[in-house]
Amino acid sequence: MAIMSGTAFETAEKCSRLPEMLRPLFWDADWNCVDFQRNRTAIIERVLNLGNEEQLAWLLKNVAEEEIRSVVSSSRRLSRKTARCWQNYFGLKEEEMKCFGMFSTNPDNLF
Repeated sequence: MAIMSGTAFETAEKCSRLPEMLRPLFWDADWNCVDFQRNRTAIIERVLNLGNEEQLAWLLKNVAEEEIRSVVSSSRRLSRKTARCWQNYFGLKEEEMKCFGMFSTNPDNLF
């Protein structure tokens, strides 16, 4: 099975595989095409938003804390609840986090 990566093709076997325990978090994607190296930010966001204790432990073991902090600061796809949790964990100010920006999780500022 081939998947497209930009303009080049690569086989699913060459992908950086994730542990099977993360599979339920990616119900909406072809599991054979979820590549940790290519989709790092999206995978980190998904685990932060939806992961259970075991999945979060895997993330903290396999991803540098500074990279997770960077994703927390720059992501616009974290839920407000998730953002608050990780804001407290990393000691971030609201202004340092894009997910609290005007066009992200605040429904009053949609238009």
